[in-house]
Amino acid sequence: MLSKYPALLIGTAAAPALWGSTYLATTTLLPADRPLLAATLRALPAGVLLLLMCRRLPHGIWWWRSWVLGTLNIAAFFALLFVAAYRLPGGVAAMVGAIQPLLVALLAHRVLGERVTTRAVFSAVAGLAGVALIVLRAQARLDALGLVAAVGGALSMGTGIVLAKKWGQPAPPLTTTSWQLVAGGLTLVPLLLTIEGLPPELLTARNLAGYAYLSLLGTAFAYVMWFRGIARLPTRIPSFLGLLSPVVAILLGWLLAGQAMAAAQVAGVAIVLTSILTAVIPCRARAAAAHDERPSRPVLAWVGSGHDARDQRRPARLR
Repeated sequence: MLSKYPALLIGTAAAPALWGSTYLATTTLLPADRPLLAATLRALPAGVLLLLMCRRLPHGIWWWRSWVLGTLNIAAFFALLFVAAYRLPGGVAAMVGAIQPLLVALLAHRVLGERVTTRAVFSAVAGLAGVALIVLRAQARLDALGLVAAVGGALSMGTGIVLAKKWGQPAPPLTTTSWQLVAGGLTLVPLLLTIEGLPPELLTARNLAGYAYLSLLGTAFAYVMWFRGIARLPTRIPSFLGLLSPVVAILLGWLLAGQAMAAAQVAGVAIVLTSILTAVIPCRARAAAAHDERPSRPVLAWVGSGHDARDQRRPARLR
């Protein structure tokens, strides 16, 4: 069972790795100054697609819980993320978002009663410093609204992580992800129509390709993996894995956009990766033991399960 834990980490890490391409996709493929349109077209089509696949609606208290989680993890986070992406350089927005591990640690302490360890705080501060090094040498303009949006996005997602852990999951990750995406997308629609409006011109093939990439890979696939990780990993681990997003963003800028990387940025990447490993490694044995102690749960075949047919008849629930 120990061998399954690295696979779970890698699967969860795939989500922030994909999110690291959001800034590049937004600035190169999407129409300018349309953050709410980007957020809506990223969330709602992905949610409808997953809902058609699972064919299961929320029940009981999960109607309002899905809406709360969809608002925090999807509607508010996506809208604030795209506002930050449009108004700030990707590196600056990523640096502000790097406060999330600290926020999650504090929220988990208050809401879940989890102990805030010195190691976790040190790793979070080191990760934030590493992200800062990545962007310090960039010629970055600071926009007040963009900074507020970036902080708000980190707080929204951090709160969503903790509540998702507290409430558990009444169904497999595909199903609960579809509920949140649809709820978040529907919440965004009236905001889009009243605040931003529909674009005056038809979307280009380039725009549609950008939205399709963000919706299918960056949302539908990534969020199934993300919520699966939240359900099975210690609370703080997904937030630390989220630090991979700025690392991927800077590497993509270097590889695809021809952006030079200074020595300080290389050092920042190394520090971020070290902080992630420092936070993750102590939990490996405990998480593996937890897997040994509980029954197997269904995982979608298309995200790699390895469970037998008997497991597919039992709904997945959090510890």
